[in-house]
Amino acid sequence: MDKSKRLFLKSKRSFRRRLPPIQSGDRIDYRNMSLISRFISEQGKILSRRVNRLTLKEQRLITIAIKQARILSSLPFLNNEKQFERGESPARNTGFRNRKKKAYFSIESKF
Repeated sequence: MDKSKRLFLKSKRSFRRRLPPIQSGDRIDYRNMSLISRFISEQGKILSRRVNRLTLKEQRLITIAIKQARILSSLPFLNNEKQFERGESPARNTGFRNRKKKAYFSIESKF
């Protein structure tokens, strides 16, 4: 077969259409925690539009709903489950404050 004719042949792979992440009956609201939690990563970050497969309008509404839920404290700002599983406290840098200041000037006077 010629190269020019091969370009127009379609592949015979089957294509499975994905279901939209938000159904037509779903309401995008800060109270709908089951819907909102699908669009947040394990760390608590809002997933991007490309990952979510949302339209621009849906992504804006989801973002607003997540932020409202965070402000009303029905959703945490950060998800620190890994930290609590290990039982470690966050590291603090207290050495800097407790360090003594160096004396740059000598106290001796020449009289």
